[in-house]
Amino acid sequence: MTEIKTDGLSIGYRGKPIVSDIDLTFGGPEFVCILGQNGAGKTTLAKALIKLLKPLSGRITVDGRDMERIPLPELSRIIAYVSSEFSTVFSMSVTEAVLTGRHPYSGWGTSEEDLRTADWAVSKLGLQDLADADVRDLSSGQIQRVTIAMGIAQKTPVLILDEPTSNLDVKYQMEVMGFLRRYAHEEGVTVIMVCHDINLTFSYADRVILVSGGRIYADGTPDDVLTEQSIRDVYGVGSKVAEIAGRKYIVIIEEGSG
Repeated sequence: MTEIKTDGLSIGYRGKPIVSDIDLTFGGPEFVCILGQNGAGKTTLAKALIKLLKPLSGRITVDGRDMERIPLPELSRIIAYVSSEFSTVFSMSVTEAVLTGRHPYSGWGTSEEDLRTADWAVSKLGLQDLADADVRDLSSGQIQRVTIAMGIAQKTPVLILDEPTSNLDVKYQMEVMGFLRRYAHEEGVTVIMVCHDINLTFSYADRVILVSGGRIYADGTPDDVLTEQSIRDVYGVGSKVAEIAGRKYIVIIEEGSG
């Protein structure tokens, strides 16, 4: 199992840190959600984990190797990244778009394995009926599922996603979160997701990393991390933890009520 570790990591822009002193270890089949307010540094941290941002201090290692020393082509066979944005000016089918996730392996041509993997990814995200559709004609929610299919088609031991449910309706949000949790355990991979929805995280994540003020506020199971106190400290609002049909939810309340 691939292990990614950060030691004293500080990341930022133009020399100014956004997140600082980050010590984290990822290394097992698990679905990890990174939560926090807007601007807390969630996406900045995710970009550092895929070598899009160079550490200001500290380091990131992959199975003990400094990430800075791992060539990008090699890293792309270890970590796949699904951005929150996707755009293209070119006409291509959904299957062709998903096949771009095979680029780290495909070389000059498309192999039978590439085609089988693309078909598998399309099926996993329920996109079979759209396989031949032009991606420029899809809705934002459909595009979001295509980008996730591109990520899993890369077949890496680590998958990092930046708010992949942001353009989905409630039904597909739940389906995608359930899929990512199953995918982590069935495929034996680490799935790390930047998320903004507290209750989706509570319901589906194995592990929650709560970021506040550029630091790790808490790291653990949803039950341990998502408490009334942590919601007050990080989001500045009151809350209650409620249990309905055996599942826990965070209910945001006005100060002084309930």
